[in-house]
Amino acid sequence: MIDKAFLKILANNLILREKIETTESRAKALRPFVERLVSYGKKQNLAAYRLLLKKMTQVASDKVYYELAPRYKERPGGYLRIIKHSLTRKNDGAKLVTVEFVK
Repeated sequence: MIDKAFLKILANNLILREKIETTESRAKALRPFVERLVSYGKKQNLAAYRLLLKKMTQVASDKVYYELAPRYKERPGGYLRIIKHSLTRKNDGAKLVTVEFVK
């Protein structure tokens, strides 16, 4: 299980950079969290913006609300893509993946 504070940090980095490399288990935990945040942003009202501010930093909240949500306005879901690699981490052998937003 991944700590909620760590999940928020990972989500902030993904939103600001729009593409990160992480382990497979972290990516699977991150996907529903970030997709829910983008769905909140798609509502485009004050309550949704305040929910975003509650869950992450103001810079990341602004990016979701003003950039990402309008980009996925017509898309019903599935905003993230997880691309598996054949690479593993050297120290513990964890499988690495790339998590990115769908264009």
